[in-house]
Amino acid sequence: MRRDVYRERVWTAMPHRVLADGGDTLDLAYWPGITSLAPTAWIASLTTDAEANRRQCLADLAAGTWTLDPHRWTGTALRSTFLEGEHFSVHRFQNAASGEPVRWYVNFELPFRRTASGIDTMDLAVDLVATPDLSAHHWKDEEEYAQVRRLGVVDDHLHAEVERARERALGMLQDRVGPFAEPWRAWAPDPSWPDPLLPEGAGRA
Repeated sequence: MRRDVYRERVWTAMPHRVLADGGDTLDLAYWPGITSLAPTAWIASLTTDAEANRRQCLADLAAGTWTLDPHRWTGTALRSTFLEGEHFSVHRFQNAASGEPVRWYVNFELPFRRTASGIDTMDLAVDLVATPDLSAHHWKDEEEYAQVRRLGVVDDHLHAEVERARERALGMLQDRVGPFAEPWRAWAPDPSWPDPLLPEGAGRA
């Protein structure tokens, strides 16, 4: 289970299947049909007034007033690589039906901490998105990052860590090292695998 935890409260909880655990790297899989816990305002942003709901979502985060609801994942399958001590993780999104690569996605977050049920981290809003062949990339959610800075969710010390992490992640992408060293390989969940389930108490930090 990968959770986002802020001020000792669970922000998200997502069950995954472990593909490999090398100690300092952790490879996880996630696919359509898996049910997670997510903030109510974020779920609403998927269908109605996305921008306003996402702003409200971050305001709720800063105020500690969010609520969680179940959310069923659809559309894409992804493989995720978490690197010990890094303020980012790397994800490969692909069409779940065809297997066609969709995008690389670098999620900036707190370094993961292992728990009895998986790992805890905390999303830091800004992201780096790249094409499957890594020939082009762009930054995503800069406005949301500016909002969490204004709200105090990301203070000056953490901002400095994020800036260093952005340089490292972009350097890895451009140099084709770390998670970007291997070419994109066709992948699909084994049909015999059951959908990962959240353990009891997943929403309690």
